[in-house]
Amino acid sequence: MNKKVAFYTLGCKLNYSETSSIGRLFAQAGYSTVDFTDTPDVYVINTCSVTDNADKKCKRVVKEALKISPNAYVTIVGCYAQLKPKEIAEIHGVDMVLGAAEKFQIVDHITDLTKKPKAVIYNQPIAEANQFVPSWSFGGDRTRTFLKVQDGCDYSCTFCTIPLARGASRSDTVENVVKQAAEVAASGVKEIVLTGVNLGDFGIRDGKREDKFFDLVKALDEVKGIHRIRISSIEPNLLTDEIIEFVATSKRFMPHFHIPLQSGSDKILGLMRRRYKRELYTNRVAKIKELMPDCCIGVDVIVGFPGETREDFIDTYNFLNDLNVSYLHVFTYSERENTLASEMTGVVPGSTRAERSKMLHILSDKKRRAFYETQLNKTEEVLFETDFKDGIMHGFTRNYVKVKTKYDPVLVNELKTVCLTAISHDGDVEITESEEILVH
Repeated sequence: MNKKVAFYTLGCKLNYSETSSIGRLFAQAGYSTVDFTDTPDVYVINTCSVTDNADKKCKRVVKEALKISPNAYVTIVGCYAQLKPKEIAEIHGVDMVLGAAEKFQIVDHITDLTKKPKAVIYNQPIAEANQFVPSWSFGGDRTRTFLKVQDGCDYSCTFCTIPLARGASRSDTVENVVKQAAEVAASGVKEIVLTGVNLGDFGIRDGKREDKFFDLVKALDEVKGIHRIRISSIEPNLLTDEIIEFVATSKRFMPHFHIPLQSGSDKILGLMRRRYKRELYTNRVAKIKELMPDCCIGVDVIVGFPGETREDFIDTYNFLNDLNVSYLHVFTYSERENTLASEMTGVVPGSTRAERSKMLHILSDKKRRAFYETQLNKTEEVLFETDFKDGIMHGFTRNYVKVKTKYDPVLVNELKTVCLTAISHDGDVEITESEEILVH
């Protein structure tokens, strides 16, 4: 009888793409992938370490896994596993911990599923994790895939542990990514989301700059069979005019950017060692809106960074309030070991961090609704997804407006032209159908 494996992924889209690739390795080895609750023989937990909460979640997932399948072999991979392997090995029930350079050899390492008294650790120094391993994820509906094209980061932001967990910036070749995109297209997926740790830094191989992200964008725009391509997140200093201008006239790239800001205060940006000032960010947004007035722009922002005074926060709040963006991803700063920020003075009390986070979450809701209101009564193309609840299904327009309609299995993974008619009480946009888009 085939052994069963189940996966649980914490963190970013990049982790999801890598979990899918690890799943394919298990399938090739004869394992059957099952749901988390289906008493698997092996659990693989892919971890994040961006926040303390992600670390705590890992421990809870292990505990729940062993309630379901007490004799299951538990393996931990991902950023947390690279940063704190000994700490993870002490978690009751964990059998193996694999670092960044070892996680894609997981099947080779799992040769005996007998639980041992002590977890085994395979974890090389992060400097040895210097090879790029391509990955892509398929959701249950195969509507979209997250395609990993870049890994690692050469930046030194004072709050971030990612370079310690994933190593130096490195990428696939343009040719390989184009080939993978064509394979994804052949599978029936209609949307690709490009992912990476520092996506705009694409093009480094063996420590040398071989390509630019713009080269990849131009090449992917020619891949037949893919209807939509999104750029998951790109640093403002790497989002060039030529990229924005190209997306504005692209056949496949969507009018949707997610651009990390982190703070609207130049003082805090300096303490964070970000590679731009807020003036550059303002210029990026203005350029996008000039060429694509209906473009959706998402923003990452951190509250409660050491040294952030009330005046600094209000500066950030007012900056974001005035900025023509569509939504915010708000992160409450948490101290991370081995980062410069964790040693800085001016620590912001936890209650103050929570208050500032709440203010920006409210602002984000207002921003999203204001953006949605500008889209009402427009005719847009929607790609519908398979998930549904209480008879309602969802999809997204080209510019990332989330729409809802009555569930119809015929609509799944289909592009439809609809009229955006109203905003529902839960914040989604309601639609009326216009005519079907014929997909060839």
